[in-house]
Amino acid sequence: MKEEEFRTNYKKAVNSMKSSQTMKQGLVDKMEQKRRPRKIVYVAASVLLAAGIGLAGPSIMQQLNGTASPGQVAQVDPGTPAAGTSAGIVIPKIELPDKSSGVSADMIALVVYKGNIYTQAATRIDAADAPALLGEKLGRTTGGIDEWSGKDDYIELASNIGEADIYTVKGYDSGFLVMSYTEIDGQVYAELYEHTNGITISSGADLFGKLNLEGRIASAQWESFSSWNNGQQQYLPLPEGAALDGFLSALNAAKPLAAEPLTEQGIYDSEDRKIIYLQLDDKARVELTLFGQGLVRYGNAPVFFEVESGAFQALWNSMNP
Repeated sequence: MKEEEFRTNYKKAVNSMKSSQTMKQGLVDKMEQKRRPRKIVYVAASVLLAAGIGLAGPSIMQQLNGTASPGQVAQVDPGTPAAGTSAGIVIPKIELPDKSSGVSADMIALVVYKGNIYTQAATRIDAADAPALLGEKLGRTTGGIDEWSGKDDYIELASNIGEADIYTVKGYDSGFLVMSYTEIDGQVYAELYEHTNGITISSGADLFGKLNLEGRIASAQWESFSSWNNGQQQYLPLPEGAALDGFLSALNAAKPLAAEPLTEQGIYDSEDRKIIYLQLDDKARVELTLFGQGLVRYGNAPVFFEVESGAFQALWNSMNP
């Protein structure tokens, strides 16, 4: 069978899959991922595993422990200082692949909405809590995107998650966050998707302000790097109070730093990290990674945030086993 014929047949098979099969398989994959230890492999600042057609530089692959994936689906530059400003970081729009390159790729879950690519969020919601956050229905995804898709395939509500209804999320701007929601045989499958590319970040408020963190923390936990890296899920309580409140306030005022230089300097070579989980009053769960150098990173956005030293250390020092 010729390569082009194989691709055509493959796409037809993907597009003909029923949403129930896609969603159920996704659940199985998630459970398997939870069982496996987390190796020190980092999703590139581009959000998607990338290499091979000239858009991914060496610094990107350092975040992947020096291993290269066979291709690329979409690529975001790892954050660059905004022109004419010493503080702003520009995160360009995700660049879509050239189908004619003949390169396949590894992907993470994504949805196209209003011409922008939303990727699986670093903010989670349990299925049981999802109905309360359902806003306006925006439409239903198609499952036409796969590892061979080109720019022309990224049409409105195209996705690689199969068919699912897409909704706004109550309390959040749909320009930042949307939700996929499907019920199959009485079981709810819900996932949040965020738009963190094609923006300029001048302070932490430009990202964390969209999550509405201050005054909405219902509970908080933290996890050591060792536990996180080995998938042990050894969560410890993070007391509410002055340390957490001061940190969240300082987070909004934090200075953004481009990811690439820090990656080149080896920030991921150190295990001096702690992960915090903020359970909000709407049951959404926000994950932040704190680095011992006084930096914070959220999800896959190619930007770090330098938090005021006193506020950072107060929270950091409160997290002891």
